[in-house]
Amino acid sequence: MELKTIELTKMYGSKTAVNHLNITLSNGVYGLLGANGAGKTTLMRLLCAIQTPTSGKITLNGKKITGLGEEYRGLLGYLPQHFGYYSDFTALDFLLYVAALKGLNEKTTKIKVKEQLEAVGLSEVSNRKIKTFSGGMKQRLGIAQAMLNDPRILILDEPTAGLDPKERVRFRNLISAFSKDRIVILSTHIVSDVEFIAGEIIMMKSGQILHSGKPQEITTEIDGQVWECTVPTNCVDQYTTALNISNSRNIENNCTVLRVIADCAPMTNAVQVRPNLEDLYLFYFKGGNNQ
Repeated sequence: MELKTIELTKMYGSKTAVNHLNITLSNGVYGLLGANGAGKTTLMRLLCAIQTPTSGKITLNGKKITGLGEEYRGLLGYLPQHFGYYSDFTALDFLLYVAALKGLNEKTTKIKVKEQLEAVGLSEVSNRKIKTFSGGMKQRLGIAQAMLNDPRILILDEPTAGLDPKERVRFRNLISAFSKDRIVILSTHIVSDVEFIAGEIIMMKSGQILHSGKPQEITTEIDGQVWECTVPTNCVDQYTTALNISNSRNIENNCTVLRVIADCAPMTNAVQVRPNLEDLYLFYFKGGNNQ
């Protein structure tokens, strides 16, 4: 399966959200990273045919998705950043309702609803109303509805928002097991969620692809630019203002180890360390500015 964008552009008035984007996606997990406003959500909505491009096109195996209609939508699973639900529905009723909207037959619905409730850990609360759920439980229900029709193309916008660390591990394992022979695209600000499961990282900035590659290879761009330095804990604030810091940890004797992204050693005791994906993200998007 090959999902492809060709000179894909989406404008809102004079603002360009997606700018002549050319990407080719085949089976595997893609992690979509970028600051707020980089165009990630617009790209996912275009791929789901929820929005139409201003210019350019999207093709699936060489055919324009606009001509595939229901056939294409039947291949999709989508979790938007803020998914809608009926708060007085139980989790079970909600998934049955979504299954009907997706056109699943009765036999398939029973099997898939049970499978997904188990997969996201909601089987024991399936008869509780959604309005009684925590934020993490609602998010797990959103993941379940996206996967209900066994989609060949699964698109997830901030899927781990509201999940605790244990739930995030469950999610990563679920996606890893699900992704064989499928295209999975997930956008997140939690870099570790894609670092371990994505076969390819796509970094977006100003509606364009800034950088892409395998997680273990993409960080080589900042080899020699990541350092660890030990400073007095009471001086951390002044260093945070002056330096691009990706992490800090307190140690004994009122000291703190700072992880700093810089072209050269930021201080005399700085030790060069191997970069990770979070360092690369901060290198590009310090302060959340996508411009």
